This record gives sequence, structure tokens and C-alpha cells, in this order.
Amino acid sequence: MNIFLLFLLIGHFGKASSLIQESQTVKIKLQQAPSTEIKKALIIGVTGQDGSYLAEFLLDKGYEVHGTKRRSSSFNTARVDHIFKDLHEDRNTRFILHYADLADSANLIDLLQQIKPDEIYNLGAQSHVHVSFQIPEYTSQIDYIGTLRILEAIRVLGLTKKTKYYQASSSEMYGKVQEIPQTEKTPFYPRSPYGIAKVAAYWATVNYRESYGMFACNGILFNHESPRRGETFVTRKITRAAVRIKQGLQNMLYLGNLDAKRDWGYAKDYVEAMWLMLQQDQPEDFVVATGEMHTVREFVELAFKELGIDIEWKGIGVEEKGIDKSTGKPLVAIDPYYFRPAEVELLMGNSAKARDLLHWTPKTNFLDLVKLMVEQDSKALVKP
Repeated sequence: MNIFLLFLLIGHFGKASSLIQESQTVKIKLQQAPSTEIKKALIIGVTGQDGSYLAEFLLDKGYEVHGTKRRSSSFNTARVDHIFKDLHEDRNTRFILHYADLADSANLIDLLQQIKPDEIYNLGAQSHVHVSFQIPEYTSQIDYIGTLRILEAIRVLGLTKKTKYYQASSSEMYGKVQEIPQTEKTPFYPRSPYGIAKVAAYWATVNYRESYGMFACNGILFNHESPRRGETFVTRKITRAAVRIKQGLQNMLYLGNLDAKRDWGYAKDYVEAMWLMLQQDQPEDFVVATGEMHTVREFVELAFKELGIDIEWKGIGVEEKGIDKSTGKPLVAIDPYYFRPAEVELLMGNSAKARDLLHWTPKTNFLDLVKLMVEQDSKALVKP
């Protein structure tokens, strides 16, 4: 072999060797580079109004979302069916449903051990105030003891430093309000078994935060509604009935206290505040509200007005009725059955702390909320 050819071959081998070393170096660097892990969130009560909006919000943020559903006499996953994919069809789905129950501590421990979530949102509850007077023991068992079961599961599994916890507290804890508006420092005075259970769950969350260094927050959310609100809750009951009356499918809407005043916001806006609480450096409790107060009577008037019906009121007390101005036909009546044994006359929150620390403010005003709900109930009625 001549000298020139020999040097040529050596040169090629040298370059090849250099390329191999370079590719190995790149491979090592890729292996050593920290992987970006997908955050895992567990939503207790994902099939409800708030849970479904929160699941959508977290999926948009890139989370792997685990949600719980209870076995009941009928399936209740309608609010999340549009984001659910069977694992047999899509192994890469980031939304997974599990059977769970806040009455079963062993089940909750097993679930947390399996998922090891970065964030837990406890939205599960017996959340109907009127019903809580009829089933007070069950309400306490789920809303308070259920919360305690989750907190204790986090502790015994050693997830205190890993898992952040959000507790869905309620403006119903203020009950017979001690000041207006209500803030994080306003004393609680619950007026229902539901409110009492929520106060107990609130303090359990604070206690685990202070006793075990757990990142645990209470979100004191004032009334928040949407087209996904359950049909037995007053706002959805009003919009659905107004649409049905307009279409000739229902004759009368029966309500309780027309003069109860509430601070109503849009649930889709409020789930962002839940998430923001768990992104802070330190765990704190926050009021989430619009700072405006409206009566049930106003809600009724606006809902019917959206459908071209003007309501005027005639009569006093339980004999009062809402009359269609143009026809004189009664459309709204009082049923004492819907009165609470102990009424909460007014609730209005001051969310200045959430605005200052979370940079959160509501995006949807009261009138737009009513319009949205009436519009969606109208669309739902004409669906084949």
C-alpha cells in the first residue's frame, strides 16, 4: 500500500472515531438531562360542576388528571364524558377515572398510594344545603370525616412533602354573617348541617397544615354557577324552568326565599383560583367571590327577561306570585317546603387577598352568567 493511501485511510478512521465519540457524548448528555415529569392531579368529585371544569383546565395545563367517581344507581359522568377516553383505545390518555368514596378510608389510601399525586383537589361532598337538614349525619360523614380521611391518607403514606392539598370550603360557613362583606378573617356562624361540616373540614385542613407542615389550602368559594350546575340548585332550577315554561313544557316554577341575597360567580372562572392557590410558595386560605350581591328574585327576573318574558310580583309572603306582565298568567310561586329551618339571608365575599396574592379576578359578571345559563338550557332543550 502506498504512503498516500495509508494516510488517507488513517484520516478517515480518525474522523469516524471522532464522530463516534461525539455521538456518544451527545447520547450521554441526553441521558443525563433532567426529564420534565408530567404533574399528576387527583380530583375528588371530578364528575361535578367544579370537577369537570377543573379537569379541563388542568388538562390544558399539561397535567395527568385522575378523577374519582362513586358507584351509584345511575352513571353520573355526563359532565366529563367529552374528555374521557378508554385506556383500551388510547394508552396515552391523560384523564383517568377511578372508583372511590369519601366514606372508605382504605380505598382512599390505596388510591393515593397508587397515584402519588402532586396535587389533590377535594371537591367531593354532599353539597346541597337543603338536603343536609334531612341527612345531617351522612353530610357530616362525607363533608367532614371524608376530608379527614384524605388528610390522614396523605400523612400516613408519607406524601406530606410531595402532595399539595386543596379543600373546597364554602361561604355557607359564614351563615348568620358577622360582617359584610366576608373575608378570610370573618368569624364563622354556620346555619345548616352542611355549613357545620364544612367548618369542621376547614379547621381539619388548617390543623394538618400547622401540625405536619402539609401544603394545604382552603378555598372559601362563594356561590358559583354554570350550565353544568345540578338541576336541583336554585339558579339552574330557575333557568331550566324558565326555558321549559317558555316552550310550554312546564306551567309553574316553585321557589323558597325570593329575597335571599347571594354573591354569584361563574364556576369556570373559579377553578383557576383553586389551581393558583396550590402554585404559591406558602399555603394560605383564600376567599373567592365577585363582591356583588343579588337576590333570587333578581335572578328570576333576568332569566325570564332573556326569553322575552317580563315578570311582575303580586301578593305577600307565601301567597306572592311572579306574573307574566303580557298575559297575566302566574309563572312563579312560593312553596314553604323550600324554606330552610335556619335561613342564611345574605352572603357577599371580599376577595381582595386573592386579587393581591393570586392575581385572580372574576371574568364573568352576573348578567352574562344568567344569559349563558339560559342560552345553554335553551340549546339543551332543542337537542334531538
